[in-house]
Amino acid sequence: MAAPHIFGVRHHGPGSARSLLKALEELAPDCLLVEGPPDAHAVLPLLAHAAMTPPVALLIYAPETPERAAFYPYAVFSPEYQALRYGLARGIAVRFMDLPQTHQLALRAAEDEAVAALLGPEPEDAAAPEPLVIGAPPDAADGEAWDEAAPEAELSVQADPLGWLARAAGYADGERWWEHMVEQRQDSAGLFSAILEAMTALRAEVDRTAETPTDPLEAQAAAREAAREAHMRQALRAAQRAGFERIAIVCGAWHTPAFVNLPPERADAHLLKDLPKLKVQATWVPWTNGRLSAASGYGAGIAAPGWYAHLWETPAPVAVRWLARVAELLREQDLDASAAGVIEAVRLAEALAALRDRPLPGLPELNEATQAVLCFGQPLPLALIAQKLIVGEALGQVPDETPAVPVQQDLQREQKRLRLKPSAAAKDHDFDLREATDLARSRLLHRLRLLDVPWGEVLRAPLRQRGTFHERWRLQWRPELAVRLVEAGRFGNTVASAAAAKARELAASAAGLPALAELLDAALLADLPEAAETIVTRVQAEAALAADLGALMEALPPLANLARYGSVRPTDSARIAQLAAGLLARVCIGLPTACASLNDEAAAALEARLAAVHAAVLLLDDAEQRAAWQAALARLVDQVGLHGLIAGRGCRLLHEQGALNSDAVATRLRRALSPASPPAHGAAWVAGLLRGSGLLLLHDDALWTVLDTWLADLSAEAFTHLLPLLRRTFADFAAAERRQMGERARRGRADLAAAVATPNLDTARAEAVLPLAAQLLGLGK
Repeated sequence: MAAPHIFGVRHHGPGSARSLLKALEELAPDCLLVEGPPDAHAVLPLLAHAAMTPPVALLIYAPETPERAAFYPYAVFSPEYQALRYGLARGIAVRFMDLPQTHQLALRAAEDEAVAALLGPEPEDAAAPEPLVIGAPPDAADGEAWDEAAPEAELSVQADPLGWLARAAGYADGERWWEHMVEQRQDSAGLFSAILEAMTALRAEVDRTAETPTDPLEAQAAAREAAREAHMRQALRAAQRAGFERIAIVCGAWHTPAFVNLPPERADAHLLKDLPKLKVQATWVPWTNGRLSAASGYGAGIAAPGWYAHLWETPAPVAVRWLARVAELLREQDLDASAAGVIEAVRLAEALAALRDRPLPGLPELNEATQAVLCFGQPLPLALIAQKLIVGEALGQVPDETPAVPVQQDLQREQKRLRLKPSAAAKDHDFDLREATDLARSRLLHRLRLLDVPWGEVLRAPLRQRGTFHERWRLQWRPELAVRLVEAGRFGNTVASAAAAKARELAASAAGLPALAELLDAALLADLPEAAETIVTRVQAEAALAADLGALMEALPPLANLARYGSVRPTDSARIAQLAAGLLARVCIGLPTACASLNDEAAAALEARLAAVHAAVLLLDDAEQRAAWQAALARLVDQVGLHGLIAGRGCRLLHEQGALNSDAVATRLRRALSPASPPAHGAAWVAGLLRGSGLLLLHDDALWTVLDTWLADLSAEAFTHLLPLLRRTFADFAAAERRQMGERARRGRADLAAAVATPNLDTARAEAVLPLAAQLLGLGK
């Protein structure tokens, strides 16, 4: 049988890709075996489609449990991607040879079950397992990076195989060694045989020093890796039996020794016998540069995907063209970056490379030159360059013929119809809900949020755009949302039908009125009237049986907010307002009882609910409801034994609505701050009265005098005890309010008395100014 030609590569390396393409052109193989999932054989031809634009990823998932999924990312500079395109373009046999994900996902599911058996069942709200992103860096057998600070005696070859070669060559770590020796190599002759020889020696050392794993999970992981390499060898044997003469194997560098001196076929067959299975499906999904980066947590990630794409796509001189792009970016941000500065930066980068005995400037040299010359030593512009260029914001594209679940196809149609193009970069949008297109965009995004596909995040609108007609969104597409769409497919074939079904399911399982009110809000924003009807019915049934006044109070504000959306969205505002009125009536009746015998923690929670209900009443704008609420508050503030925080807050709310004048508030404040009341009660009363704004205190001399007298008469011990509470209260005030209070307190009581005393006025002189003042104000003469 024909001996294979083995090409060990780095999963994402432009130098590896270039050397591999050159070697394949020289070999002209008739069969190409690539490390990848055989489950994706049906969608492999799509890689040659003209519309396929990397970065992209193979997605293998279990339809019945979509959270069981695996990604295989490819960039334009990935050696596997270039090898596959080479084989498909020439019509040769191209096959994936890794252990199918139908087995790998099943094995990982078994491992998860073993963990659950050891640790106990997960809580009901535990997050689903994250989809796997396949790949391991070439300088780590188990995917862990070399710890440069670790003592030499504690480092094993298995923990960091290339780290030992790197240290022998005088490099800080294996990553930099691989970069210099492989990725920046100008002559690739003998490269892959050298990689095979180095990996063979390293794996022999690992086998010699490795100990049998005692941990069950480590043993399972080791068995899975052994099964992977056994399946790769079986794929090689199948290609040899098929009569192929020039078989090229492309795999991660660490696996290359597995194809030398093959063990008996029976031994590999035994490793693959009786492996568990899961039904899986395969498709292609867009990927992003951000998810290719090591910072994203991707095991085979690289530090600079944007830089590597530049290396792959840009002809020499690479450094000059890179720094020209840097200067262009800086100028777009209104930062100075002249042509002379670019020339100086290129010279500095080349000088640094020469000092470090490197043939060409790499990214470290270019970054240092950029910061020194173009950024004038400042690190902040370099952070912008890292985001926009070094990592990049590229988002791949897949052909329309790519297999997709129906709900994903519907989303793609909606994206085209509404001109909402997915982007890897975060982009802000301002929707005017009076416009049909913007309203439809808002509905789509709210439906996706119901389906747990958070493509967009609602932002707080600026003051000039407050109201129901504006929505501000920040949209950013992430590759893992493709898995969320697969999960959502069980609810329906379109985004609208799936969101409605999901809302009905959530309504059936929602616990409590607050959750139902929020769900109703989400359903109406998503324009799901049938689902909203189901939720309203559920809210009515829950409200009829609810005995917890706190739940009733929490449910009221969302309902009041919904009642005001009728001017923009086609909602049954009258019915929602009626439902809110019923809840308010029950709150008014039960409020005195609910406020009795509260400790500090319970009082703080109820005070927040009290303020929220008050805002809801104002939002509903119904005179009868407002009168009923004010009557309930009036009864509450004079209730015996009421917590000071609630009493003070109630007085503040009544005073703001004109239902309680300043004299009445001052009388109650004197009573709360009298010697007969504990100091803590008085401090809580003040906190409730002044919470959120100090203008009431600044403009009401009677309240100021009462509070000032109380503070001055406190004992040193009581003042020290109450100081934290008072500081929290005053810390909420605006800086200008605190400054005015400080100035007023500095003036003292004598100045206050003089200020409030009736001054001696010269009426005749004052009246002489009035005509001119009226003219200046436009009031006529």
